[in-house]
Amino acid sequence: MPVERIEGFHTGREAEAEDEEEFERGLLLTSLDKAVSWARKQSMWPVTFGLACCAIEMMSTGAGHYDLSRWGMELFRASPRQSDLMIVAGRVSQKMAPVLRTVYDQMPEPKWVISMGVCASQGGMFTNYAVIQGVDTIVPVDIYVPGCPPRPEMLMYGILRLHEKVQSQGRFR
Repeated sequence: MPVERIEGFHTGREAEAEDEEEFERGLLLTSLDKAVSWARKQSMWPVTFGLACCAIEMMSTGAGHYDLSRWGMELFRASPRQSDLMIVAGRVSQKMAPVLRTVYDQMPEPKWVISMGVCASQGGMFTNYAVIQGVDTIVPVDIYVPGCPPRPEMLMYGILRLHEKVQSQGRFR
């Protein structure tokens, strides 16, 4: 006696395969570490710390033509307590070094630092007693962006490299 199939009613392996396909298509599985890392990556808030000509390029990166809001960086924060990324743009003088460290210490954990420009990275052309020869002597630097002054595209590239670093860390405490 032959078996008749009724439309819309599935039995056996076909139903299991469809259920598994529906499960894979509609359910997102991840660890808490990966989810938190993704959220941190997508919502970095930079603190304003522009010290010289590199600051103009940093400001133009946040303007409409380059638009940092594509990566969740809507606006630069004036308060270090509301930010988790410090972009040091320009030369750091001896008098500004304690202020830079104070702002860094006031930022909540986790926090990241981008050194923008050759002056912030290694003192640039200013090899005298008044300019710090590299901001990494004051705060730990995660990403160095070279150039004098670096173009907005270079800063955006540095920010994307920082996003990769944050995504790969994946440690939730």
